[in-house]
Amino acid sequence: MIRAPLTWIRARLGRFRGDEAGTSTIEFVIVFPVFAFLLCSAAESGILMLRQVMLDRAVDLAVRDLRLQSFPDVTHDQVKTRICDEATVIPDCTNAVLVEMRQVDKGATLPSTNAPCVDRAASAQSATTFTQGKDNQMMLIRACAVFDPLFPGSGLGLDLAKDATGAYALISTSAFVVEPS
Repeated sequence: MIRAPLTWIRARLGRFRGDEAGTSTIEFVIVFPVFAFLLCSAAESGILMLRQVMLDRAVDLAVRDLRLQSFPDVTHDQVKTRICDEATVIPDCTNAVLVEMRQVDKGATLPSTNAPCVDRAASAQSATTFTQGKDNQMMLIRACAVFDPLFPGSGLGLDLAKDATGAYALISTSAFVVEPS
């Protein structure tokens, strides 16, 4: 009597093992997350690179104006507006970008690579160093823009260094000498 149920179970398991219906679903479930991860990483890195290139270009155009002294008595807001006018892919640019400009003495070491960035968690932004250069002075300008990742929980968005609000920072740095008038 015991053999009959065991034979029946073996027969059912044998048919189940030999049945190939649904095997493509299993392959899809295994492979799809890998492709989704790669797609998210590719999209995130593409947007990141586009924003970095546009920020660098905008800073270069602003530096050209500063070097040639196109603005008399330039202010932080004027430089930020110039950068935001050129960097069209930066969302909410006026609130996402912070600009620092300072004189660099000859023979001095450059300031640290940590540029001041917008702190979205603070109600008021801290002041940055912003001094206008005089003829033949070497100046350093840094623009920092903060962005939210497109896919914060996967791919490259998961590995980016982020601040307390979950934003990552892109920094563009340039040095120039103010041309004599």
